[in-house]
Amino acid sequence: MATILSVSGSPSATSRTARLLRHLDDRLTRQGHEVIPLDVRTLPPEALLHARSGHPAIIETTALFERADGIVFGTPVYKAAYSGLLKALLDLLPQYALAGKTVLPLATGGSTAHVLAIDYALRPVLASMGPAHITPGWFTLDRDITVGDDGSLTVAPASAEALAQVTDQFSLALGGRTTVLAGTA
Repeated sequence: MATILSVSGSPSATSRTARLLRHLDDRLTRQGHEVIPLDVRTLPPEALLHARSGHPAIIETTALFERADGIVFGTPVYKAAYSGLLKALLDLLPQYALAGKTVLPLATGGSTAHVLAIDYALRPVLASMGPAHITPGWFTLDRDITVGDDGSLTVAPASAEALAQVTDQFSLALGGRTTVLAGTA
């Protein structure tokens, strides 16, 4: 099966975006893929803010992108755009870092007013980096993501179903087994 890099562009340690990605990572793992989580917030700030592409952590991150067959990008939406943290990382990657890759863009936000951020802000940047395919993405409202006191994640049924569908489409594009999980979110 495929190797997938799951990238959270959230700056928050208690991010619903990152938790949602890890939830979807589990689904992709059950479909037979190897999933490597990457929280951009854990990269050295000085390397990101000073555009130090030669920094060891950035070199290692670039190697993760090279190794991956598919990449899931998850970002909170701020001011109708993807996070600045994700932007800082994308700016440091080689121009065609996504060449030949299959990509799934996901976003979270507080209002449906931001739903077009995937198609009008994130997708053009990802497309400029040469992926073979960008699958349909999904925007999830913050209120549809609940984190329990024990850290467990609950996604509202309609959002869970839509996320399962876009995740399964991404998996199929990579050659995954989605029929095994049909109907499970």
